[in-house]
Amino acid sequence: MNALRTLIESRRFEAVITALIIVNAITLGLETSSTVMARFGGLLMALDVAVLAVFVIELAARFVVYRTDFFRDPWRVFDLIVVAIALIPSTGNLSVLRALRILRVLRLVSVVPSLRRVVGGLIAALPGMGSIVLLLGLVFYVFSVMATKLFAATFPEWFGSIGESAYSLFQIMTLESWSMGIVRPVMDVHPYAWVFFIPFIVLTSFAVLNLFIGIIVSAMQEEHESTASEERSAMQHEQETILAEIRALREEVRSLKS
Repeated sequence: MNALRTLIESRRFEAVITALIIVNAITLGLETSSTVMARFGGLLMALDVAVLAVFVIELAARFVVYRTDFFRDPWRVFDLIVVAIALIPSTGNLSVLRALRILRVLRLVSVVPSLRRVVGGLIAALPGMGSIVLLLGLVFYVFSVMATKLFAATFPEWFGSIGESAYSLFQIMTLESWSMGIVRPVMDVHPYAWVFFIPFIVLTSFAVLNLFIGIIVSAMQEEHESTASEERSAMQHEQETILAEIRALREEVRSLKS
């Protein structure tokens, strides 16, 4: 059991799993080419099955080593879900699930520490992002109602209802053809429409969305500092253990000399 634990926790083993994930990503991409499948379809499918078998064996080994602790690590649970999806039969009505095999590439997130920190930062930012989403929703609702009342009569295709107004405002917020596509045609009929659209763009594109960026950056910085603190603590503990062993050796040497 200890030998198996040492194996699955070694860097070489993780490097092999990472390489297999990358190879699997390439083969799944090649399967989208009809020309490649016509020449090497059998080989690609066999390679895909072989890689999946390795993933199943790896997860089984981790379950044997960690037992119930296996489910305490969210990344191991994530790997289990991704591999389980790949094991679902993809024939008949479930053939559409073959497209979900590409989700195995997401295992790179759990294997590469830097990607884990990024995802951890994003997850930590979710509570703050929820407040920003609520604020953005309120802003959209208020401006959608105003836009519907102001422009529905002259531009019903863009502002005929609250839903259509919200979609048009979303396009404006993303700055996708907002000026020539929507705002200038509206201003041809309503010359002072810029008084409505400019504050909306400033409030959403330049203020609220930047709050998203600020929260995410702050959460990632905290995640990085937390990881660095854990690494320093582990290093300090290792140093203290080494010093204790050195002191014990000195005591043994002194006792032998005496």
